[in-house]
Amino acid sequence: MADGTAAPRLADCTTLRLGGPARRFVHAATSEDLVAAVRDADDAGEPVLLLGGGSNLVVADDGFAGTLVRIASSGWTRDGDGDGDADGDSDGDVVEVAAGQEWDAFVAELADAGLGGLECLSGIPGSVGATPIQNVGAYGCEVAESIVSVRLYDRAAREIRTVPAGELGFGYRTSVLKGTDRGVVLSVRFRIDPSGESAPVRYAELARTLGVEIGAKVPTARAREAVLGLRRGKGMVLDPADHDTWSAGSFFTNPIVPADESAATVARITAAAGEPPQYPAEGGVKLSAAWLIDRAGFGKGHPGPGGRVSLSTKHTLALTNRGGASTADLLALARQVRDGVEARFGVRLHPEPLLIGCAL
Repeated sequence: MADGTAAPRLADCTTLRLGGPARRFVHAATSEDLVAAVRDADDAGEPVLLLGGGSNLVVADDGFAGTLVRIASSGWTRDGDGDGDADGDSDGDVVEVAAGQEWDAFVAELADAGLGGLECLSGIPGSVGATPIQNVGAYGCEVAESIVSVRLYDRAAREIRTVPAGELGFGYRTSVLKGTDRGVVLSVRFRIDPSGESAPVRYAELARTLGVEIGAKVPTARAREAVLGLRRGKGMVLDPADHDTWSAGSFFTNPIVPADESAATVARITAAAGEPPQYPAEGGVKLSAAWLIDRAGFGKGHPGPGGRVSLSTKHTLALTNRGGASTADLLALARQVRDGVEARFGVRLHPEPLLIGCAL
């Protein structure tokens, strides 16, 4: 575990390339280092910010007045017995992955090995440890469908424990781990399919790209390449030369309208801008945030203050740093979009990234 006094600026550690310095910096190369760093900071009464890939963080221009812990553990192991164990594992292989492992590199290795189940989540930036926290999902899949358990350090109990998937409270882009820093993820166990086939294709755009029917399976590598192609077309695969990828991915979650309000809400939106896309969701109807943003008058490339930030030129859900931007610039654009959508349609959008030292 390396402990340096000169902490990097968060702008150098996040995909948005925004954010000021931390007061202190610790590089945790192993799970043991990670637990020790967090425990030491807690003993000192020091605030802690855990950093993996930095792809889901919006950090204030003033930075973070505490200890920044870089989670740098990596690697994964595979169990193939399929006999079941205390974690609830059942038929199918299981892999355990270190929290600091780069997510897409892990998914690529699975696909190359013909191990299916996570290929529709290809191209998502960040680390493995972040995926259960917000139940990462894309193209009809969520990690909740594959997670067996999470091994974590419980800061309140000061102990390491394993939490089965059924106790993680997974929902749309959320879990019991989101919004609290009590549990520090050390590793995640996923169930994968050794057949060489992908998970069933559920997303219409992906099915069209692959030329298959909804519910079909394809070779894992083929599904991965199709997903990467779709994501690149939307500026959602990191590329230092492409400012459309200087983002935190989708900035707003798709709003879920409660069932008892959905008919009136859809009617109001339809009267103003045509019938919106609608998807079934637990407790109500899920609407497309991208559609609402566009129909509220914020098209691709819509600029923010001084042109230093804008909506992506490829996808209205991503707020991007065009170079020389500040976090204040980004938040000003986010407020403009959020308030504009609410004024036109009566639907309030909520941010997906974690906001550190700042707020909308």
